[in-house]
Amino acid sequence: MVHSYSCATLFILVTFTCSSFTYAFTSQQYSDALTKSILFFEGQRSGKLPASQRLKWRADSALHDGSSANVDLVGGYYDAGDNVKFGLPMAFTTTMLAWSIIEFGENMKSELGNAKEALRWSSDYLMKAATATPGTLYVQVGEPNSDHHCWERPEDMDTPRNVYKVSAQNPGSDVAAETAAALAAASIVFQDSDPSYSNKLLQTAKNDELLWGAAWIHRASQDASYLSYIQSNGHVMGSDDDDFSFSWDDKRAATKVLLAKGFIVNKIGELQLYKQHSDNYICSLIPGSPGSQGRYTPGGLFYKQGESNLQYVTTSSFLLLTYAKYLDSNGGHASCGSSMVTSETLIVQAKKQIDYILGDNPMKMSYMVGFGNKYPTRIHHRGSSVPSVHDHPDRISCDAGHQYFNSGSPNPNLLVGAIVGGPDSNDKYEDDRSNYSQSEPATYINAPFVGAVAFFSGH
Repeated sequence: MVHSYSCATLFILVTFTCSSFTYAFTSQQYSDALTKSILFFEGQRSGKLPASQRLKWRADSALHDGSSANVDLVGGYYDAGDNVKFGLPMAFTTTMLAWSIIEFGENMKSELGNAKEALRWSSDYLMKAATATPGTLYVQVGEPNSDHHCWERPEDMDTPRNVYKVSAQNPGSDVAAETAAALAAASIVFQDSDPSYSNKLLQTAKNDELLWGAAWIHRASQDASYLSYIQSNGHVMGSDDDDFSFSWDDKRAATKVLLAKGFIVNKIGELQLYKQHSDNYICSLIPGSPGSQGRYTPGGLFYKQGESNLQYVTTSSFLLLTYAKYLDSNGGHASCGSSMVTSETLIVQAKKQIDYILGDNPMKMSYMVGFGNKYPTRIHHRGSSVPSVHDHPDRISCDAGHQYFNSGSPNPNLLVGAIVGGPDSNDKYEDDRSNYSQSEPATYINAPFVGAVAFFSGH
């Protein structure tokens, strides 16, 4: 059962006195987790793999994606344990990788290059999807029903690679806005190292006019027209409402945090409203604070829902740390009713969540594959669970793969760095391939974790 997580907390410049488990992670261990969280993305690659590929059990796959529509849609990421390329979660993954680098890249040190490569793998694909046909955005490759019926490694995949698109005649505003946000955020990352590429990303992004996309385009371009658009249209796009969730299909809370930076750091008075709403979101995550709404497991894990809960843990932790950074820039604080919450409190709360994922939890296990001594070994992932093409060169068909799905043996291919869906509301975890709610990894779980763990690796 999920309950309100209590601890001895004194507000008015709040400090935490919560007891913790005996685990403690060093900056070196956080750096190891950072390395692995980025390496994971190489296991999710679709298309022609480069010579620099480090997860050697993977090979080329889906080399003809887009051909049915006479366009090149080769590349990008499989978002989770299946072989479909979904545009919305892939774009969200791209945005969060970029935002992680923007805010915490200075802490990534030798991993910064790998993080930028992971980002570019998806931004390259999104550029193709957005420019292959004028006025059209390609948003999906693969047919989910037939794909989910099969248990095939991507290298053998023979299910239909149908192409789906949105346009003015068949609109899809959410995926268009997320793609714009992703391209604009990525353009910031590459401004110095590859200005020509950065400019292409930004020019492609400017086709969108929704709040999340507009917020990122404004940050990337400093174009005042986007600020005017935000001011004029924000109230009809949710800026007057408090939001308490952040995920690949709900960006409202993150939009407010992103825009609040304009007020906190850049002193843009017109954006003060977003500071107030961001405070309310942040306060909802702090146990014991006025306005606290977060539910926590007995072991202290933020718990939003049963399916792939760790996606909400990594996104909220990222926002806690990002907001703490913004507040720190001018000695500010979050207002929780009549109480003030310092940036240090936000960092402590985020650290508890990241540490839980890495092993400071009642199960005494890491929820990142390959990190620590105990971690999930039977994850819900086709490529990881079926013998690799290097070990088993002969094709393994759609139905033949189910013997590996049903096997009680550990996955033969270690998807290093993958963060799974996580434990239930009582901190229990079944290392069971068929329990996809708990055992399936996803790019949108890892992407915000990259930034969060980078922060701790540098502190």
